[in-house]
Amino acid sequence: MSTINLRPWQRDAFALFMDGGRPHPVTGEIAPDFLTVATPGAGKTTFALTCARATLAEENRPLIVVAPTSHLKTQWSLAAHRLGLQLDPHWSPGDGLARDVHGLVTTYQQVATGAAATKLAGLSAEGFVILDEVHHAGHEKAWGDGIRKAFALAHRRLSLSGTPFRSDAAPIPFVRYDATGEGELAHADYTYGYADALRDGGVVRPVYFPRVDGEMEWTTAAGDTLSASFQDELTRDQSSMRLRTALSLEGEWMPSVLAKAVDQLRMIRSSPVAEGGQADAGGLVIAIDQEHAQGIARLLRDRFQVPVDIVVSDDPGASRKIAEFSENDRPWMVSVRMVSEGVDIPRLRVGVFSTTTSTELFFRQAIGRFVRWQAGRSNQKAYVYIPDDPRLRAHAFAIAEARRHILRPPGTATEDDDFQADGGLDDQKVSDDAEQLALFSEFAVLRADATDISIHTVGADGAVIAGDGSDTSATTYYEPTYDVGGPPAFDDEPDPPTPFFASDPSLLLDLPEIPTAAGLAPAGSLSVAELKDDLRNRNAHVAKRLVDVTGWGHAKVQAEMNSIAGVRSVASATNEQLARRLRYSESWLRKLLR
Repeated sequence: MSTINLRPWQRDAFALFMDGGRPHPVTGEIAPDFLTVATPGAGKTTFALTCARATLAEENRPLIVVAPTSHLKTQWSLAAHRLGLQLDPHWSPGDGLARDVHGLVTTYQQVATGAAATKLAGLSAEGFVILDEVHHAGHEKAWGDGIRKAFALAHRRLSLSGTPFRSDAAPIPFVRYDATGEGELAHADYTYGYADALRDGGVVRPVYFPRVDGEMEWTTAAGDTLSASFQDELTRDQSSMRLRTALSLEGEWMPSVLAKAVDQLRMIRSSPVAEGGQADAGGLVIAIDQEHAQGIARLLRDRFQVPVDIVVSDDPGASRKIAEFSENDRPWMVSVRMVSEGVDIPRLRVGVFSTTTSTELFFRQAIGRFVRWQAGRSNQKAYVYIPDDPRLRAHAFAIAEARRHILRPPGTATEDDDFQADGGLDDQKVSDDAEQLALFSEFAVLRADATDISIHTVGADGAVIAGDGSDTSATTYYEPTYDVGGPPAFDDEPDPPTPFFASDPSLLLDLPEIPTAAGLAPAGSLSVAELKDDLRNRNAHVAKRLVDVTGWGHAKVQAEMNSIAGVRSVASATNEQLARRLRYSESWLRKLLR
């Protein structure tokens, strides 16, 4: 029997889940649904898979995971393998489920198709279902309808989210809501917030938000010329135009902010480890759209002479690029949405939030890419540069306030603590796509400059010195204002505490044995899914050779390969069957080539 070392919150949430969850406050009934809201980087995946393994040990059931993106399907499959669970990330509605896996990973978009929902309804009956980042089911009505149809008969449904979320017009299935003054708020059975994680230590990083003001000028569709900074009060549409003007590559606001971010990352990569340095630290720029991402990448390469990777959803190699970036030491990545949620790249230390999407949910999920703690590093603060837009300022303030409350000792208030964010601005909804297109159809950027760049002089002893920088023993540097989060590398907050649970034997959980899936067991460090990919690719290569040699069509060759190996279909075949199919087909090919 193997064991796993859980964090305190994971152990508490696991115990509550296995007890059946909390009873409904009105009916007293315990539903098969359990919602866990835990800050990004806290370990939701490990918690959920531990619950799944314990449940499957009690009775062999199919395990189905629903993820937000295709890239995360592979990530979930690999994480499951580490806990002895085998999931197929390539399942499709036309396929059966191979006998050598415990279940499958799919996406909300795939579940929304009628064929997939119908097939999953049969597979998940009395099964265990994990709904990762379940708030995605509220993005489109079809997605919510799809999971309702597909998983209504499941034995248990474990929903996960990285941040609290509210109800839209269509509530998300299997989620209970509480009425609040701000609308219907999803009721979590267990909550583990950013402040909780900072308090525990060794779970998440403290994140700082350099916010940059600017002077923006643009023309409207009516031909009017407007000019404003982020401190000026504007209408909702004017605020959207101001933000888009700042982020436009036609002005100098964006290059100025990128310059600060590039310098910050260089400092981290070149500093000693004891001073917060990290040689392989990475940076991420979140762009508006693919064209914007391409332009930012050119700017980073041409003006700042730094290597950069681009990840966009249309790129079939996007998942591979994300996986490679998480393991290599390249400095920068530019993405639109693919790296905004769930993706695990712990070496990210610097970010630039340069998208017009300004909802709190998206902002918190994006910031979640920078909070993931790396063991063995005592100082690993992260910095995310943001426009000083009132909505983004409010979101950043909420996160920074939690950080200051935990890391700064009582009675050590700073100028930051007098900063007041206008939380009401968060109630302004971002225009939908059609409205955005109409708003910006004849919109033109005239000018965008970063402002509020103040000069601070740091003496040889590290103290800030007033003056013009003439002291030769001091080093002068430029930085944006830091009302949210404090200046990078010179803030006065201590590092998060050392995790008290690192060697706590009470947090070791024995993992019960689970029924072994039929077929080949994983070899070495490869999962059943990885072995299956390799065998399918090798079968496809032999099939192509057979087509060339026999002159038959692909369908006829594939059918013959299935027949001689006794396989119904490649998609539902176990690894043992795929290996046999490969051997018999290679033998057939050798005979033809004699």
